Amino acid sequence: MAPSDITDWFSRRLSTARDWPAAELARGKGATRVSVVLPARDEEATVGHIAGVIRRALMEEVPLVDELVVIDSNSTDGTAAAAAAAGAEVHRQDDILPEMPPLWGKGEALWKSLAVTTGDVVAFTDTDIRNYTPDFVTGLIGPLLADPDLVYVKGYYDRPLRDGTEVAPCDGGRVTELLARPLLNMCWPELAGVLQPLSGEYAGRRAALESVPFVCGYGVEFGLLVDLVERYGLDRIAQVDLGVREHSHQTTAELGRMAGQIIDTAWMRLHRRGLVLPDGPPATTLTQFTRSGPLPRPHVHDVGVTERPPMAEVAASRARSIPSRQGEA
Repeated sequence: MAPSDITDWFSRRLSTARDWPAAELARGKGATRVSVVLPARDEEATVGHIAGVIRRALMEEVPLVDELVVIDSNSTDGTAAAAAAAGAEVHRQDDILPEMPPLWGKGEALWKSLAVTTGDVVAFTDTDIRNYTPDFVTGLIGPLLADPDLVYVKGYYDRPLRDGTEVAPCDGGRVTELLARPLLNMCWPELAGVLQPLSGEYAGRRAALESVPFVCGYGVEFGLLVDLVERYGLDRIAQVDLGVREHSHQTTAELGRMAGQIIDTAWMRLHRRGLVLPDGPPATTLTQFTRSGPLPRPHVHDVGVTERPPMAEVAASRARSIPSRQGEA
């Protein structure tokens, strides 16, 4: 995408959360149902606060959100109890669609949420955010409620990185700047203007979300962005400034494994387009090292990703099987 094209897209498809006040959205949403989904794994410290903010501000004070759902990704702490106490509807990830063998990862939680929510518009936000406000929801759903042509909205923000007492105000998105952005500019130049391609805050129309596959691991955001733009076109995607996002940061080694999953996600999409044609799929192991003695110690991780099919295909298959089961009864 040329700079002039980015400027043109920005002028039509860029807004800020302040442009979408909750009361105004509630008055104008009509019969549209809105679901908010919070994927959570071991987020007892923050999930209750986030769910409480949404319930108070956007369900009780202003009737904007119709469903508030937490998908508990097999937490080992009190995540589920904290979310339920804050008024969220909680589902354990592996209990959804039990006839399908469970898979792992954030993308699995997001994909399965489509089976237990009913909103015409579905918003997703992460649950490790420390400075959560209702803007993280209203900013995402506002453009979708206002413009029927839009199918997907990505949030963007400043991500401060804290190192002791030092704070770098915009250095928190390390995988984005070192991997995702260069990869998109090289292989999907039409997405060069996406400010936070890996952001965990986004919303979409159910029909659009159910029409594309979901990568089960850390590549889910990358995969959704590429697949939705390929299916619907860039002009049906918008971005919203959500301000500042403060959250916990992963180690460099953890970020390396995340990067490996994103590369695997990108490879699958390039392969489908016929742009990479090797004799076999790429290796999906990542060897990392720690220095705990005289010699470096290797640690081998599998960073290959699995993928769930479009939910619309699964729903259609389940609907076809119901009459046959009733006949057997």
